[in-house]
Amino acid sequence: MIFDERNEGDYRIYAGALEAPHGQGYIAAVVVSRVQGAGSTPREAYRDDSLACGYRWLSQADALNYALRRARDVIRREAHRLHC
Repeated sequence: MIFDERNEGDYRIYAGALEAPHGQGYIAAVVVSRVQGAGSTPREAYRDDSLACGYRWLSQADALNYALRRARDVIRREAHRLHC
């Protein structure tokens, strides 16, 4: 499993590629936390532990890249999904 963290505007993205349960490949997971304007403690705004309905990518890099793209998409285009 591999993880990556990135800042995107007022948010912090925590993305991961996790070994798929019961089989080969990797699933993508992401947490988006609001860091700007959230006071002293970041607040979780969005979480999906099994992006793309648990689709299995063949490589960790592909799963991680998907998680990062999905998080950016939620921040930029689906602000109504950010619960904070």
